[in-house]
Parts: sequence; structure tokens; C-alpha cells
Amino acid sequence: MVRTMTITGLVTGFVVLVSGVYILSSISDDLYSSRRDLALQDSARATLAAQHDLDASDASDRGSLSTLAASVRRTVQDTSSSQMVYLRRQSGQIFFPEAPPPSFTNRMLVDAVSPELAREVATDDNPQYWQAVTFVGEDGNAVPGIVVASTLNFPAGAGTYDLFIGYRLSDTQDTLSFVQRTLLITAAAMMAFIGILVWIMTRVVFRPIRAAADASRKLAAGETDARMPALNDEYFDVLSEGFNDMADTLQSRIRELDDLSEMQQRFVSDVSHELRTPLTTIRLASEVLQGQQEGMAPGQQRAVEVLGAQLDRFEVLLGDLLEISRYDAGYVTLETEATNLVALAHEVVDGLQPLSPGLIEVRALGGYAPVDVDARRIRRVISNLVGNAIEHGEGRAILVSIDSNASAVAISVRDWGIGMDADAVEHVFDRFWRADPSRKRTLGGTGLGLAIAREDAAVHGATLDVWSRPGVGSNFRLTVPRADSISTFMSPLPLIPDDVAAEDGDPQATGGWLRRPGRRTRREKRR
Repeated sequence: MVRTMTITGLVTGFVVLVSGVYILSSISDDLYSSRRDLALQDSARATLAAQHDLDASDASDRGSLSTLAASVRRTVQDTSSSQMVYLRRQSGQIFFPEAPPPSFTNRMLVDAVSPELAREVATDDNPQYWQAVTFVGEDGNAVPGIVVASTLNFPAGAGTYDLFIGYRLSDTQDTLSFVQRTLLITAAAMMAFIGILVWIMTRVVFRPIRAAADASRKLAAGETDARMPALNDEYFDVLSEGFNDMADTLQSRIRELDDLSEMQQRFVSDVSHELRTPLTTIRLASEVLQGQQEGMAPGQQRAVEVLGAQLDRFEVLLGDLLEISRYDAGYVTLETEATNLVALAHEVVDGLQPLSPGLIEVRALGGYAPVDVDARRIRRVISNLVGNAIEHGEGRAILVSIDSNASAVAISVRDWGIGMDADAVEHVFDRFWRADPSRKRTLGGTGLGLAIAREDAAVHGATLDVWSRPGVGSNFRLTVPRADSISTFMSPLPLIPDDVAAEDGDPQATGGWLRRPGRRTRREKRR
């Protein structure tokens, strides 16, 4: 709408400007031409009257010729509409002592006569000559005007005289100024009228578009009941009907999906809860069998051990399913407290070190300052990352690095195991996804660990990233912002390990700015 009004205003302004300049130029030329023609006619009449007086005179001496010159000047003033008269003998004539001296009625006319005009009068045979001039008074005020020149023949051999009559065009200038003001006022009024008209028309024309934009914006924002109104416009009403039908279909599909998702979440939660009762019973039975292992055959003892291990795994799976169902339902409670992440990492590593055939090194470059986090969830994230490194590290050493900067604290877990290709990296956080399904699990995971770890990171406003390469290993990095008010932050640890970046010359080795992800759960803090 603004663009349309701007373009219309510019085009209208250009047309008005061109039209105004043309009209003003035409009026100015017409006024000037009319005033010039009147001045020429007036000068010709005065010149004829003066020449008639000269032809009827018999003056022969200096005194009578001077009196005759004064009489001629008065005749010109009386005959013409101008009182500016300048009479002088043409230059270049034979000296005649009886010739009367030059005479004038206004000094401005004498100053306005140019040499070019005097030369044309003296050399050409035309009866009249004119020139546009500017009369400058003693007070410095400039007035446009016209000087008309002609010749008079004096008797008694006095010679030929040039007659200059000046005409002021101040009245013409006043008329032109009035026309200019009138045109400016008219143009301003026309621009205002056209602006109001265009504003009204654009509001009428763009009203359907605004209605469609508002409805689509509301629908995109999640207001599934948003609809486009009917505006009694043939084409827009067709669009409105199609849009509303689409919105109705989309709303019904969303409701179906919401109901299905809610049923699924309720089913998982109910099943998890219901399975705890038989699980407890089986657990008790397993413990009774484990207490009687000494009198059992070796095969029976092995069966009892497998039963106990699978019960432990089943119990962990139920816990993970309940946790995932809480995240899916959007109800997660964070119990935050000031936590030293370096100490937390040491606790996790000390607990998992007996399960690792290789050394797990904790390298703390920073991060000693406490950060408000849910220690239980961050511990679970680190445990999952270190556990995966043990599973896929091929018995090699594992490096847990911790560092911090002004905006974030980062923890990375690096292993030199089998690694993953690009396709596996894209799915590594999917639920129940395994890069190598045939691979034996050392820690008996459920396939939900990394999915829960990413949810635990997201609920803190943190990021969990992964880099991996087949045969080189993997590097998982958790970056936690120091405060809720921090929306963007730079991870203090690189995602691509330094040894790999040094070999490849990768410019992304130092990482980049991270944007705090939007939380997908309702977060409640407890201090």
C-alpha cells in the first residue's frame, strides 16, 4: 500500500510539475510577447509623432534646435505610455556644433542601453529595434523591462538622433508571480486531493489482501480457527472459500494428530506404569531364584543371571519411556542449583571408569564457576555421552574436555573408535536408532539415551552437537549458556577435534556462534 501510494505520488508529482512548467512557460511567453508588441506599437506611434514635429520645424541655430529637442522629448512622453526617454545624436557623424546635446528623463534608461543595441540602430535600416533589459534603480532594486530604439532626423543639418524609449515590465512580472502562486496552490491542492483519493482507493483495493494476510498470519501462528471473511468480491470470495476449506481440513487433521499424540503419550505412560507391578513381582521372584543359585545346575544359574540382567535393562527402559513421555507431554520440572560442572564430570567418569577398557581422561581448561542447572539431568547427559564413547571407542582412550567463556560452559566427549558416516550423524539422536544394530552393547542401553540427552540439553536452553568420521572417532559437545538472558553464545570448545582440524585445515575447527534453542517444554525452576 505504501509502495503504491509512493509510486502514484511520484508519477502524479512529475506530471503536475511538467504540466505546471509548461503552463507557466506558455503564460510567461504570451504575457511577454503581448507586452512587447504593445511596447513596439506605442514606440512607433511616439516616433511618428516626434518626426512629424521635426519635419514641421524650421529651427536652424543651436538654441532653437535645443528647444526643438526638448519639445520632441515632451511629445514622446505625451504620446507614449512611458516616461523614460533618451535622445542622443548617433556616433560617427560629421561634427556639427549647432546639434543639441543628449537629453534623458531617467538615468536608468541611459545605463540600460547596451552598445549592441546602439550599433544595430546605427548600422541597420529597420525602423525599430528592441532589447530585453533590467532597469536598476538608485536603491538597487532591479526591474525587468524593454528598450525600444528608433531614429529621428533633425532639420538644419543637425543629423540623425537615436530615440530610446524604456518600458518597465513590473506589472507583467506581478501578473506572472500571481500566476505562479496560483499554479503552486493549485498543484498542492491537486496533490493533496490525489493523495487522499489514492489512499482511499488503495485501502479499498488492498483490503482483501490485508484480510488474507491477517488470516494466514494467524493460521501460521497456531490459531487454527482463523478464517478469511467474505468481502462481496467475486475473485476474493473464491479465494476465501478455498482458504477456509483448507483451514478447516488442516484444523481437523491437527486435532486428529493431537488426539493421536495424546493417546500415544497416555498409552506409553499407562503401559510404563502398569508394567511396574508385574516387573516388581518378577524382580522379587528373580531375587528369590538368585538366592537359591547354589543348588541349581550351571544352565539354570546362567538363566537366573540373564533374567536379572534383562530385568535391570527392562527397568531402565521403563524409566526412559516415562521420561520421554514427560517431554512429549511438555511437562518437565527443573530443579536447578549452582553446580560445578568440572566436579560433576569427574563424578560421572569415576563411576564409569571401571566399565571402560581404556583410560578416561578429564581435561578441565575452565568451567569451575558454578552454573545454575538441573544437576541430575546434566549428569545424565554426560553419562550417556561417556557411555556411548565406551560402547564405540574400541577400547581406546576417551577424552572429556571442559572449558568456559563469558557466555557459556562446554563439555565435549571425544573417542577414537569406529566413528559414523554423515547419514548416521543425522539420525544419531533419533529414538531407538542404532548405527550398527548387530553390535553388542556393553552397558545395555535402551536406544533412548541420546534422544533424552538432547531433550535434557534443550530444556536448559543448551545445544548438543556431534561430529564423527568413520575410522577416526566421534566428538559430542554440550554447550550450556551461563544465564537465561543469553540468547546467542560462542562455544568455548571446538566441535571438530584439534588433531583432525589440523590435518584437514578445516576453518570451522573453532566453532561458531550458537543460538539458544527454543524450549519445547514448560520449565519450572526450584532454587
